[in-house]
Amino acid sequence: MDFRQLTYFLAIVDHGGFNRAAAALYVSQPSLSQAIQSLERDLGCGLFHRIGRRVVLTEAGTALVPRARDTLHALELARAGVGAVRELRAGRLEIAAMASPTVEPLSTMVRRFTERHPGVSLSLRVALTREDVVEMVRTGGCELGLLTTSSPLPSRDVVAHHVGEDRLVLVTPMDGPFPPGQPVQREQLAGHRLIVGQRGTGIRAYVDDLKAQGIDVRIAVETEHRMAFLPLVLGGVGLAVVTESWADLSERAGALVLELEPVSVQHNILVSRKAQLTPAADAFLEIAVPPTHRSSL
Repeated sequence: MDFRQLTYFLAIVDHGGFNRAAAALYVSQPSLSQAIQSLERDLGCGLFHRIGRRVVLTEAGTALVPRARDTLHALELARAGVGAVRELRAGRLEIAAMASPTVEPLSTMVRRFTERHPGVSLSLRVALTREDVVEMVRTGGCELGLLTTSSPLPSRDVVAHHVGEDRLVLVTPMDGPFPPGQPVQREQLAGHRLIVGQRGTGIRAYVDDLKAQGIDVRIAVETEHRMAFLPLVLGGVGLAVVTESWADLSERAGALVLELEPVSVQHNILVSRKAQLTPAADAFLEIAVPPTHRSSL
């Protein structure tokens, strides 16, 4: 068992198959298959069930995933302790993020980090819910994660830092049902069609809470694709509740942004692994959350 075999194994897990993993690693598919076959021989058991073009982890493969991540993480820490990576002249950092905070505060964090450490490449991975972010960080898929939440985190297996908050606002067409410049009371949303995200997001929780209070809002579209909200609103499909970080983009696209009352706030939380971080992750955390303001939530 070696570093290359474990890297190939996790690439197949993360990318969902041999062909995609080979493309992501810039290796040939036969070379990838041979490495995995060698690893399976070393371990004395199969790691994947081959079902046509699909692969599914065996029980042994499932057991290997967290151990392989820990092993590669330890090797990365060892490498990061010397040379260019230690000095942040090179390296790579993976960050999981929900859709809402990718506009802000993540874009500002990334800009500041890349200005200071241009040699380090960043990989931003999509996470649909706060639980997805926590799981990707907890299991080592990403070192850092950014999420929004209106309630306490479901896991204590990560370190969490508050990095700001966003109010929820209402986005409507310019000729929508509410006049510009006047806040919209939540009761006024009764009878209107809304575009919402999937369950597990703070925005969806707000809409579900409206319904629980007896406010008759109608769900016109449920989508995992946050960038679809604006075209759908501008197309007259429905209204959307989004975080205030999307206000500027919405207005520039020609939509009307209105305050909601009573005010509802989403908290932006940056989470990291409890294990030792690589220098790149530690540097990003220092930029996003100065040491004097770091506190576990």
